[in-house]
Amino acid sequence: MRISAAILVCFAIVASAAVQTEKLRNERVAAFDCKLEPGGAMTIKDPSVTVFFQGGSLEITPQGGKPQKFTVKPGDTVFRPAQAGVVKNTGASEIHFARVDFLGAGAPETWGTTGLSPNYKLLFENSYTRVYDIRIPAGTKEPQHTHKNRVVVCLSGAQLKHLMPDGREEPSTLQTGEITWRLGATHIGQNLGATDLWVIAIEPK
Repeated sequence: MRISAAILVCFAIVASAAVQTEKLRNERVAAFDCKLEPGGAMTIKDPSVTVFFQGGSLEITPQGGKPQKFTVKPGDTVFRPAQAGVVKNTGASEIHFARVDFLGAGAPETWGTTGLSPNYKLLFENSYTRVYDIRIPAGTKEPQHTHKNRVVVCLSGAQLKHLMPDGREEPSTLQTGEITWRLGATHIGQNLGATDLWVIAIEPK
């Protein structure tokens, strides 16, 4: 069977409209940097958290269900349960987001705000994850606190330093758009730079 050049070009356009780059993977999570051009679509299936770097208009169609339309803005953070479906960019500009898929079965325990700095905002918690918003203004530091192992999604980067309980200092700078894995630790975060830090922390259970 012959495939015309026009059809091949069409396939190339559809493929380029959705880009998903794996940024990290371990036994608990897989994290992706995702970009959807207008009209672009990608499939989803695992329980996941999505953090939006850019806003826009989306349509999510669960397998066997009806399309659902959403408007998102930068910083919006959403949990989706395990369900096959398709997410499509129905707006006029690119949508850029991080997606963290949970690979384990989760756990029934509840962590609440235990260990967290009082200036953190707990966004939600369920059997798969605890998710919270961290902001450290330029030139300030936060109280000592404790994190669990986590994915960090950086919405606004900054030059950082961690002050450890034993007196050690560790550089911890994050770049805007970075998606990285950080081990659990107790420390004080200090923003040394001229930009405010804004990150979403996603702790798998």
